[in-house]
Amino acid sequence: MPKRDRHGQAEMWTEDQFHQVMAELSPKMRAIFSICFYTGCRVSEARQLKAEDVVGNAIVLRKETTKTKRTRSVPMHPQLKQILDEAELPTTGYLFPGRKSGCVTRQACDTALRVACDRLGLRGFSTHSNRRTWATKLDKAGVRLKTIQDLGGWTSMAALQRYLDVSEEEKVDAIAKL
Repeated sequence: MPKRDRHGQAEMWTEDQFHQVMAELSPKMRAIFSICFYTGCRVSEARQLKAEDVVGNAIVLRKETTKTKRTRSVPMHPQLKQILDEAELPTTGYLFPGRKSGCVTRQACDTALRVACDRLGLRGFSTHSNRRTWATKLDKAGVRLKTIQDLGGWTSMAALQRYLDVSEEEKVDAIAKL
């Protein structure tokens, strides 16, 4: 069931949809959602990143900011590195500072994404679309589920599997193998 009024699962991005939405966002929001798309992290984890969390070619998600309260490190995709370089982010403190203090709010991120999707006529997408798309793309590429679980910070295989999408075509192909 597609997501509607905060119920159901977030839709998954096609490559084209993701790029269209990113073109609608400010450089700061584009950077936040690209971090989510290329690392599988939650928007609340991405918005709380500090400049010191970008270590070499990896992004370190500190236990203080993760849902599971466990630190994890995700290698940086070359495309993400380029997006972050173009965003001209701060070199100290929060990568995405808020208006008054602290970091940008989750609500500001959610609003920016909703506005961009509305402009494009896209429905059923949310800040979690990046995480679902990331996990499903890795699964379809043949990445071991344990690797996806570790990179994404899921506490159990059952929790991860709720994120994975199975298309009707994959179901038909599976039955055809009988």
